[in-house]
Amino acid sequence: MSELIIDAELRETTGKANARRMRRAGQLPGIIYGGGKPDLAITLDANATGKFLNIEEFHTSMLEVKVKGKRGKNSVLLKDVQWDSITDNPMHLDFFRVSSSDIVTMDIPVDAINSDSCPGITQGGMLSLVRHTLEVSSRADAIPDTIVVDCAGLEIGDTIHIDDITLPEGCEVHHEANFTVLAIVAPKTHSDDAEEGETTEEATAEAAAPAAEA
Repeated sequence: MSELIIDAELRETTGKANARRMRRAGQLPGIIYGGGKPDLAITLDANATGKFLNIEEFHTSMLEVKVKGKRGKNSVLLKDVQWDSITDNPMHLDFFRVSSSDIVTMDIPVDAINSDSCPGITQGGMLSLVRHTLEVSSRADAIPDTIVVDCAGLEIGDTIHIDDITLPEGCEVHHEANFTVLAIVAPKTHSDDAEEGETTEEATAEAAAPAAEA
């Protein structure tokens, strides 16, 4: 479980105009909902929250939001961040209440380790990360930060499918097809740009096809 703790205050007024005033004052609006309890409209410090948003586990781990006053501590997951399309600054955060034993499903980043030193890459191949994230189900207090895929020993043309990956204990990826997570594809040809694009796309598409059943 993450030890990330966010301080917040109860927000008495809502609405777009009030939210704009808050942002100008260095604050961010947010909401805590779910868990069979009333929704809580909250205010967060924009500077502190911005730093949290740069931490990967803030997006995938169980968090604690401490709301000043009688509202107390709230165990939550970050469910959504609304971003300004022009400035790319956060505009609003949604948190969902959970307990440690709840089974939750989150998109977890794939971490391809040892790719730079695997034979396929040293021979000129390229890593094709077909799935950048995996939809993982686990207890709320045991959500992994990443799903590690070891590329050591992979040659050009080798693929890693979901059934090849050993998931952390208690984690599951629900799937029917044995889909490709990553592949080492052949290097681009150098005849011309168009041909290079076609060659890479074909190699990636072939690698991404589900594994044939035995």
